[in-house]
Amino acid sequence: MIQEGRDTRGIGMTSARTRERLVQRLAQHGIDSVPVLERVRAVPRHLFVDEALASRAYEDSALPIGHGQTISQPFIVALMTQAITADRPGTEPLPKVLEVGTGCGYQTAVLAPLCSQLYTIERVGALMRLAKRRVAELGIANVRFRHGDGMEGWPGQAPFDGILVAAAPAQVPENLLAQLAVGGRLVIPVGPAGRQTLLRVTRTDSGFEREALCDVSFVPLVQGKG
Repeated sequence: MIQEGRDTRGIGMTSARTRERLVQRLAQHGIDSVPVLERVRAVPRHLFVDEALASRAYEDSALPIGHGQTISQPFIVALMTQAITADRPGTEPLPKVLEVGTGCGYQTAVLAPLCSQLYTIERVGALMRLAKRRVAELGIANVRFRHGDGMEGWPGQAPFDGILVAAAPAQVPENLLAQLAVGGRLVIPVGPAGRQTLLRVTRTDSGFEREALCDVSFVPLVQGKG
């Protein structure tokens, strides 16, 4: 569990210098969105993992967060954030975004300042409560949390200008496609374990355009809530 009272600045392996090295690695591997790199630089990832794993927080790797879930690899967090926010005029935020799979809240914290309003759903109640507290402690105030089934999306707040899914269904859920605004983007890993592809699906006036971004490995998207 994330401990209270930990230093957001970090020291040693959690210091700003270590975080900067991570940002440089992401830039070398194709993350070229300045706002996204600034968010990775700003968010203290070590606060979102167990204190015993804090020294590994700025490695470019996924880490366990309990309940059979993981905090995603920083490159994938940055890539998904870049894929959903790319091509905005200037620094204009996305008006309304849905995140499916809050997890520990790290992706939430990276994405939230790039949106006007972020809605996030987590099926594991304990993780949602922890993420909500941590995001609030970082002074991020434009996020609405929901304990629920991510497969259903958040129809009462649709349509969304972007939907980011942090777990992999066997195929793209129709519910999420239906909640995407025209011109909006859905970024989602799809497929069985060992054969998943990260897709960007853009809704057009006449349908949906799909683009494969890369191979990935995510926990499965599960129906229901725990």
